[in-house]
Amino acid sequence: MSNIIYIGYEFKVSPLQPAVEILIAELGYAGFESFVETENGVTAYIQKVEWYSTVLDEIQILNSDEFEIDFTFNEIEQTNWNAEWEKNFNPIVVDNRCAVRAPFHDKFDTEFDIVIEPKMSFGTGHHETTHMMIQHILNNDFTNKSVLDMGCGTAVLAILSEMKGAGKIDAIDIDNWCYLNSLENVERNNCKHISVYEGDASLLENKSYDIIIANINRNILLRDMAIYVSCLNQGGVLFLSGFYNDDIPLIKDECEKHLLKFAEKLERNNWVSLKFLN
Repeated sequence: MSNIIYIGYEFKVSPLQPAVEILIAELGYAGFESFVETENGVTAYIQKVEWYSTVLDEIQILNSDEFEIDFTFNEIEQTNWNAEWEKNFNPIVVDNRCAVRAPFHDKFDTEFDIVIEPKMSFGTGHHETTHMMIQHILNNDFTNKSVLDMGCGTAVLAILSEMKGAGKIDAIDIDNWCYLNSLENVERNNCKHISVYEGDASLLENKSYDIIIANINRNILLRDMAIYVSCLNQGGVLFLSGFYNDDIPLIKDECEKHLLKFAEKLERNNWVSLKFLN
């Protein structure tokens, strides 16, 4: 990738959330392929060959009265993205039980050791939501369970699910880069029970799972909740994250509308993760 030239957009956003999440989602549909959240908003990158002068015309949130969004853009000099990533990616250890590291990091003395190369995908474990989802998986029984990792990113949660003894696992992401990266990481960790798919909740027709993991964003979770519940076996467990404390009433109301029972809440830097039982 070192010969690819990118156009970088620096967006300043106020208030930050949920505008940044929505902006990233809309930019992803427009062809932007990597994002770095900043103190003031987000920096987004698109390959120069994919860029055109009206690329932002369909980004609806830029026309919203609810948020103030300004941006600048410029061509990025040729960069060795993998070298940049290696320089900035540090391994993490969750609850002294699960390490998430890159191939060039030394192995940790932990119960679970996950090796990933996230590149431009999401889900290194550094983000609060991924960290909490890892905690949920560590603290719950996955033995012989069928599992869905929805919005899988790097597939780190699907990989840990297999390490925890899960049976059949489906990992789904709408982003092509995440799909390809998940395939790489599944192979890198010698997983045998994970199937990776590119797409959205429409792929879930006639599927059923004992456990569903959905680490996306509030709006998509609310939109697709009925589909998740229709796929969740009786006695199944639903783990949700990708939203803030203030979003809990909306999420709980939607879940309880579908007769799910609230079981547990994890919180990390105002991000939350909830567990529901069917």
